[in-house]
Amino acid sequence: MNIKNMSIQLLAATVILSTNAAAQVTSWDNSPLNYNNSPLNYNNSPLNYNNSPLNYQNSPLNYNSSNGVYDNSGNRIGYQTQSPSGVTNVFDNNGNRIGYSPAGTRQ
Repeated sequence: MNIKNMSIQLLAATVILSTNAAAQVTSWDNSPLNYNNSPLNYNNSPLNYNNSPLNYQNSPLNYNSSNGVYDNSGNRIGYQTQSPSGVTNVFDNNGNRIGYSPAGTRQ
């Protein structure tokens, strides 16, 4: 392979990668850098009792809990809570925040 062909392939790969990166752009309302969505916000933190697995409502031992999150096989993998600002936080059964849905979005 000569240098010219390598340059063309490198340029093509760069264009493809930059196109994919552009598709990943998200609005400020959905961004994890937005304080409303951040785990540094106490309302989204597992240190907040409302989000803690020590809160019986979030406990996997509470079989009547309505906020459980389950995998496709029906195994409980965690729970979700909603902050006062409307952000839905998803935690694993140990209280580690594994995801969120910004306020105003459908799940």
